[in-house]
Amino acid sequence: EVQLVESGGGLVQAGGSLRLSCAASGFTFDDYAIGWFRQAPGKEREGVSCIVTSDGNTYYADSVKGRFTISRDNAKNTVYLQMNSLKPEDTAVYYCAAVGTPTYYSGRLPPSWYEYDYWGQGTQVTVSS
Repeated sequence: EVQLVESGGGLVQAGGSLRLSCAASGFTFDDYAIGWFRQAPGKEREGVSCIVTSDGNTYYADSVKGRFTISRDNAKNTVYLQMNSLKPEDTAVYYCAAVGTPTYYSGRLPPSWYEYDYWGQGTQVTVSS
């Protein structure tokens, strides 16, 4: 069974940090890119960051550059999102998703959300002001 499970969300004060984890199973981890998306109430789904597990190529949205860091541990089939200097506007449900590497490189970079094959259930991040 293909499965992506997010963890690490919670409630933090502005300026604080969280580390999200995305544990993958049921597919060949090294054949996929893993992306993080978020969706806040009343707003569209937003791509936050992604990483190609095979070559380490990364992407960050302008809104999180310098604050968030994506990484992967291929041996553990896990991708992390370290979030520092959190702001209230970072409040959202955060999802991880997987897209095949050929699809990742076949079109515009980074891939749009609808190109991803598998999705996790999401984890809530709330940043208080």
